[in-house]
Amino acid sequence: MLDHRRKTTQLIDRFKRLKTLVIGDLMLDHYIWGNVTRISPEAPVPVLHVSRETEMPGGAGNVAVNMASLGADVHVVGLLGEDAAADRLQSLFQRASIHTEATIRTPERPTIVKTRIIAHHQQVVRVDREIRGDFANHLRDEIWARVERLLPSMQAIVLSDYAKGVVTSSLIQRLVPLARKRGIPVTVDPKVENFHLYKQVTCVTPNTQEAMESAGVRSLRDEKDVEKLGQTLLKKINAGSILITRGEHGMSLFEKGKPVYHIPTRAQAVFDVTGAGDTVISTITLALAAGAPLRAAAELSNYAAGIVVGKLGTASVTVPELLKAVNNNHG
Repeated sequence: MLDHRRKTTQLIDRFKRLKTLVIGDLMLDHYIWGNVTRISPEAPVPVLHVSRETEMPGGAGNVAVNMASLGADVHVVGLLGEDAAADRLQSLFQRASIHTEATIRTPERPTIVKTRIIAHHQQVVRVDREIRGDFANHLRDEIWARVERLLPSMQAIVLSDYAKGVVTSSLIQRLVPLARKRGIPVTVDPKVENFHLYKQVTCVTPNTQEAMESAGVRSLRDEKDVEKLGQTLLKKINAGSILITRGEHGMSLFEKGKPVYHIPTRAQAVFDVTGAGDTVISTITLALAAGAPLRAAAELSNYAAGIVVGKLGTASVTVPELLKAVNNNHG
């Protein structure tokens, strides 16, 4: 037990020396918190009495915050508007010591803002501000130019794909061979409609619903169906591994030529699953880059997920929290 704790402590300690790159769809998560005591006389809707408002990086930004919270040296590549939301988001990144020099600001797209209204610790409604559709070619070219410039100095890469236009087939086809040549792990937090794009990456981390939709599966009756699902996805994109996050059922890890590895959940209480996938991919990526075997990296990400779902709102995990969770489980 003591040996396991020592090894885990040494592994997590190596996170702070890792240069990591997060490529993806940057967003600003805006929370309006309050209480409801009556129904509006104008319409059958609750009236929220606002007590406070908070903001934090969302989407790929939350992955970056999670990695920085675990000590990594994080750079982000993504698109922001020429607007006040982008100013506030960049300020939040700077507060978390995240490098934003490679972000692109453009008047062609507003910064994506997701506003969640929370009453009595329950999400009532979400309001999204965004423009969908493909980016102009010059923006795609500039995104790749910035990735290519940073790539030689990076030790881990995360593609945080929300299907808003940053992660494209062209970017992946150029990125993966270069990263593989340098021995840099490339992990993907996937979007269903783009699953076919993630060819030959190191690890993809879908949740159960995303995995089912990506494989065209309507229901899972038992563990055999889960195993068949994972193997189907492995073959579909020829990835090094697939880690399916399964909520209260924990996780299931699939690797080429190896039996499935099931990991039971570590969550003590579940308040909010918002951003849990970001925590998983952040932790497993850092653990792989720090030299952990894949199963050990997945186990550590499971501990991190168990911590973050016990927090309300988009959240991240700190090194002391992660060490405490691992140590408590191993006596």
